[in-house]
Amino acid sequence: MKWCEISIQTSHEAVELIAEIFRDLGASGVVIEDPELVNDYITSGKWDYTDIPIAKETEVVVEKAYLPVNGELEGRIQTLQQEIKALESRGVNTAPAVLTTAELQDEDWSDTWKQYFHTEKPGERVVIKPTWEEYAPQGDEVVIELDPGAAFGTGTHATTSMCIRQLEKLVKPGMTVFDVGTGSGILSIISAKLGATNIQAVDYDDSVLKIVEENLEQNNVQDIISVAQSDLMQNVHGKAELVIANIIADIIIRLFDQLDEHLEQGGTLLTSGIIEDRIEDVLAAAEAHGYGVVERMESKGWACITFKRKADM
Repeated sequence: MKWCEISIQTSHEAVELIAEIFRDLGASGVVIEDPELVNDYITSGKWDYTDIPIAKETEVVVEKAYLPVNGELEGRIQTLQQEIKALESRGVNTAPAVLTTAELQDEDWSDTWKQYFHTEKPGERVVIKPTWEEYAPQGDEVVIELDPGAAFGTGTHATTSMCIRQLEKLVKPGMTVFDVGTGSGILSIISAKLGATNIQAVDYDDSVLKIVEENLEQNNVQDIISVAQSDLMQNVHGKAELVIANIIADIIIRLFDQLDEHLEQGGTLLTSGIIEDRIEDVLAAAEAHGYGVVERMESKGWACITFKRKADM
């Protein structure tokens, strides 16, 4: 079988959203060539030696996916272009949005992309391990098994890694957690591994739910986490001590309208996926609903903000 390599140059803001589009088109995995991430690896001391130079231009990220060359390919590429235009119409910066394609000879791309993903420790305790690698946990580390080909959300992106560091501080044994916009289910799985015992993971896109369920079984937390399709928190039940929303600013702003109904007194809202330019919009929405900032983290142009009701602070 021949394969088509579809490559798009885009912004950090659009990376996660375009990865979701690729997944919906049937790509088994997405390769993200992020010069910021490469620079981090080079300076991390994890490599004994590398001759890769430090990238000076880090604004453009390249995403690649592989689709079979068949009668559906042209339609899928057109759909990709339409979905990217739809992102632009919603105010998402996708620039430069340069798309190229190349035909490749038969190769098992579902395995080739695995070379880009290895065991990582984004927090103090949490370790994210691909299913094909071995890792022995040290001390009180908790290991999450995750196949990044399934759905976007592996812990390497700044939005997710900041959330992970916050979850290590926020999750308490026996806690109830709602994970809104769960994606791959990674934050729900981490919450369960850290001691939460009642977790509802929801996502507007019902096509990811099977993937989430597979990841739950891989980590033996399927009895702790329930999964459902939901527009924000319409299909969650009861109240939680912690609500997680690693999505985008516009959705977080909408979430505040439903938050009081589903957040316990003294509870915490953990938000991420907020691009730098939209931080003030989210803060204004929080203020309008009576919520104050407990902690704010920023990394690589993204923000992760923890909120509580002002009455609970």
